[in-house]
Amino acid sequence: MALIKSISGIRGTIGGAAGEGLTPLDVVKYAAAFGTWVLDKTQNNTIVIGRDARISGEMVSKLVAATLQGLGINVIDLGLSTTPTVEMAVPAKRAGGGIILTASHNPKQWNALKLLNSVGEFISDADGQQVLALGDSEDFNFASVMKLGQYSIDETFLQEHIDAILQLPLVDAEAIKAKNFRVVVDAVNSSGGFAVPMLLAALGVETVEKLFCEPTGDFAHNPEPLPENLREIAKKMEKGSFDVGIVVDPDVDRLALVNEDGTMFGEEYTLVAVADYVLQQNGGGNTVSNLSSTRALRDVTEKHGGSYAAAAVGEVNVVTKMKETNAVIGGEGNGGIIYPELHYGRDSLVGIALFLSHLAKTGLTMTRLRATYPNYYISKNKIELTPEINTGKVLELMEKRYAKQPVNTIDGVKIEFDKEWVHLRKSNTEPIIRIYAESESNATADHLANKIIADIKEIINQ
Repeated sequence: MALIKSISGIRGTIGGAAGEGLTPLDVVKYAAAFGTWVLDKTQNNTIVIGRDARISGEMVSKLVAATLQGLGINVIDLGLSTTPTVEMAVPAKRAGGGIILTASHNPKQWNALKLLNSVGEFISDADGQQVLALGDSEDFNFASVMKLGQYSIDETFLQEHIDAILQLPLVDAEAIKAKNFRVVVDAVNSSGGFAVPMLLAALGVETVEKLFCEPTGDFAHNPEPLPENLREIAKKMEKGSFDVGIVVDPDVDRLALVNEDGTMFGEEYTLVAVADYVLQQNGGGNTVSNLSSTRALRDVTEKHGGSYAAAAVGEVNVVTKMKETNAVIGGEGNGGIIYPELHYGRDSLVGIALFLSHLAKTGLTMTRLRATYPNYYISKNKIELTPEINTGKVLELMEKRYAKQPVNTIDGVKIEFDKEWVHLRKSNTEPIIRIYAESESNATADHLANKIIADIKEIINQ
């Protein structure tokens, strides 16, 4: 059992002892803490909530809604929804904040409270610390019976989200419709199962094969959209009857694409391709991704005359850097697209619309489009942490060991070797150290990663 409190929200496995998993007591405590923080910070007594389709979602949602009502907060419940839809609904409903009930790519035994500020963006680390402190102190003041909050359901906002996407100047629904794309969607039996087909229908895509699109929350495979988890859609695409394979995670903020021949477009290249299109149409501009994302985005940005900047891992950090640099597109290499013209949040739906517009206008197949981008390979690895391991000390010693190389320490340790790099950081969501290495060949990236892993093990065993 696990309960992880971080910049990514309150995340844990369902069941077990209070404080050791995400039990009903923990849900109530941190929902009350966030509600108290919103009332104090904004004097606004409305909060929007929404959830993905995971099995525990309805239970957690009821606990959160009732707790907020108990504080005198009016709850607007979007019900089964997507993370980006809730993000857009918060400012649209003039709410003081939002809570998305999803553990994103984590397996079905996990759930989480992801916390949004009044503009529909993830709360900052400093704000998050205030919420956690409130939760730990349990310094809550609940409302009297005549001042309890109201509860309302709004299941129409997904359509508003899709309508806003269709109104974007760079989304060309006519070009998409004219191509008669044949699409397969793998939505891992969560909210993307209805959200993605709704979007595709609005874009004029008539041939849509649904794979794991029943929002039961009983995930048909590991929900993280990595190649090893996408064998079924790859087999379907291999048969050659479809043009585009679309994969989203349970809360629809990560987008992975599968080529017409069943090969992976590469989740790192979702952002690269969409950025290429946006920069091309805009005549350039700046971009941002996190330290663990491919160098290809930098190459594409510079090709269009723009500037690239790297941010610490975490959506809130990428958004902050995008605002600082006035970036026109940004995101994370895990398939997260952030398009500020719509909103500052990772959004698979706008990513799909922009990608299909790009693909339609180029006239290329997916494999040919992918071949137009610089070819880098990222080796993604991890080391499980045990309680006795001092992660900070390990990273500090790795920084010293590679002091002769350019090193970035804004988030863990990133070491650069010409056009290669390796990034080590403690995960915000799991008890692991992530080790990402990138090079121009798979073998070299794996070799670099394995060298770093050997160094870390040597330090741990000293």
